[in-house]
Amino acid sequence: MNVMKSRRRPPRRLIPMVALTGVTAVTLAATSACSSRAAAKDSGRFDVVASFYPLAFLAEQIGGKYVHVTSLTQPGQEPHDLEISARQTARLQESDAILYLRGLQPSVDDAVAQSEVQTKIDAAFLTTLEQHGNEVGGHAAAHDSHPGEGAGKDPHIWLDPVRYAQVADGVGKAFEKADPAHADAYRKNTSVLVKKLDALNTQYANGLRNTKSKVFITTHAAFGYLAERYGLTEEAINGLDPDSEPSAARVRGLESMARADGVSTVFYETLVSDSTAKTIAKDTELRTDVLDPIEGITAKSRGSDYFQVMESNLTTLRKALGAR
Repeated sequence: MNVMKSRRRPPRRLIPMVALTGVTAVTLAATSACSSRAAAKDSGRFDVVASFYPLAFLAEQIGGKYVHVTSLTQPGQEPHDLEISARQTARLQESDAILYLRGLQPSVDDAVAQSEVQTKIDAAFLTTLEQHGNEVGGHAAAHDSHPGEGAGKDPHIWLDPVRYAQVADGVGKAFEKADPAHADAYRKNTSVLVKKLDALNTQYANGLRNTKSKVFITTHAAFGYLAERYGLTEEAINGLDPDSEPSAARVRGLESMARADGVSTVFYETLVSDSTAKTIAKDTELRTDVLDPIEGITAKSRGSDYFQVMESNLTTLRKALGAR
């Protein structure tokens, strides 16, 4: 899914928060954006606007004390559904660098295209994107594409530590070029981060090498790169679009496959309805559990950052697949 649907859809999944009045919400958003930019300017730090958590995490890890990072996607907000506000667009235009993943968030793509910010870092060009999940009722390939971009490309590159390390390396080089005064620090921080990701890759490879089953079921096709990397097979209830609805035939097929392949668990994620997952699990007498696509960190996350949640995911997968 190198490109999602270009038409705008209202946000669908958001962790409930305390309601604010329209005036208060606008005031707080404006104050936050202005304060954020002022904080970066006053501190002299390199000001980066990232489109969502996995990229904001990279920027923070690589930039350290020399970078001020703002994420356009709030904790608990499904990044695919982001519609950035006029205030956020202005905030983006005032930044020193924009870090995004083209095709994941169309409203961000539009804002970046119109921006005059010199440093625009597109994570999609820092590694390779592939097609995953197209067999799921045709949903995954149903996204419209912009000229020159392939439809159905999977954006979930951060769930593969190897691809995520490639993105980290590219982001580090971009920071070095844009802010040469702190290039040595960026280079060092990038090296540390890549080594941690290499270690995570080894941990996954070893942890998933000997398992009774190689097949797992998820609510939507977010784990295609992870499955490909470690010799597993992901069967998704929905396609790359978390909100697509599976056909009755697809549900029956998953139930039959689960019995045939010794699947023990149906995975869902906290920001997506678990109703279909629980229905399939009930009909096939399987367990349900959370496999986190790490699109954001919330109070429901099994860890406070990318590495902790990835390690939790590994533990969950090992249990479900019968690791020896």
